[in-house]
Parts: sequence; C-alpha cells; structure tokens
Amino acid sequence: MRNAALVCFLILIPCSLPAQDKRADWKALYSLRAGEKIELVETGMKKHVGTFSTVTEEAIQMREGSSDIGIPKENVARVTVLDKSHRLRNAFILGAVGAGAGAGIGAATSRCSSSNNSLTFCGLGRSIAVGAGAVVGLAGGAGIGAAIPSHPTIYRAEPAKPNAPH
Repeated sequence: MRNAALVCFLILIPCSLPAQDKRADWKALYSLRAGEKIELVETGMKKHVGTFSTVTEEAIQMREGSSDIGIPKENVARVTVLDKSHRLRNAFILGAVGAGAGAGIGAATSRCSSSNNSLTFCGLGRSIAVGAGAVVGLAGGAGIGAAIPSHPTIYRAEPAKPNAPH
C-alpha cells in the first residue's frame, strides 16, 4: 500500500508544476538588464537572438547584430534569457542524488530474508549490489540533469483562444 501511495505521489508531482507557471506576465520583462543576451520568438515563429535594450507596455527593444529592432507586445510569443548553461551542474547534482538513491536501493534489495517473493540480490555480495545500484542511479540522474532545460523562459504569451462557433 505504501509503495502504491509513493508511486501516485511521484506521478502527480509533475502534473502540478504547470499550475505554478507565472510566465505570461509582461511585467516580468522589466527585470531584464540592458545588455543581457536574450532569445525572442515571435508569434509567427521568427526567432531573434541579441541583446536586450528596453521594454515598454507596448513593445520590447533589442539589438540583433548591428541593428536595433522593436517588436510589439502582441507579436512576442516567448522571451528566454541566454545566460551561461547549467546543464553540467545539473548533471552532477542529479547524478550524485541518483547514485545515493541507487546505492540505498541496492543495499535494501541485497538483504536476505526467509521469504523470497520479490526481486532481491541475495546471491550477490552486498557491496556489489550497492555498487551496481549506485552506477545505475548515477547514470539515470546525470541523464535527467543534462536534459533539464537550463535557459529560463521569463515570458511566454498566453496561447490564442479559438473563436467560439456562433
């Protein structure tokens, strides 16, 4: 029963994350500093990469190459800050967490009991089971850490609502 509750909890956590998304607020762009490198995607999927200049209630100004461009608010789909990537840091952190969790699972499954009705590593030495669990956990954690997006999106426009039939 406890395992089923844990599985349900772990499955439902990612479902609640989009509810915390506050990126549809244009005022978030006021936290940008002039000269920060950004990527802006227009509603027509045209991509601009350059440095941020200014923002007003009506538009955002940026420098792309040698020219200054202004894009009206209604044409902006997404703004992402292109600071340095943290994928390597994320891979190390989640790799260490995964190795620890894998070692713990390996230690727990290497215990021998009189009832062998579940998957155990009873025939192996405990250190081998702990090591194997740590290696598997390290690989999984590092892979997940490297896959996490590292550039924060600070503004994403609300998706256009389809017109209701008349």
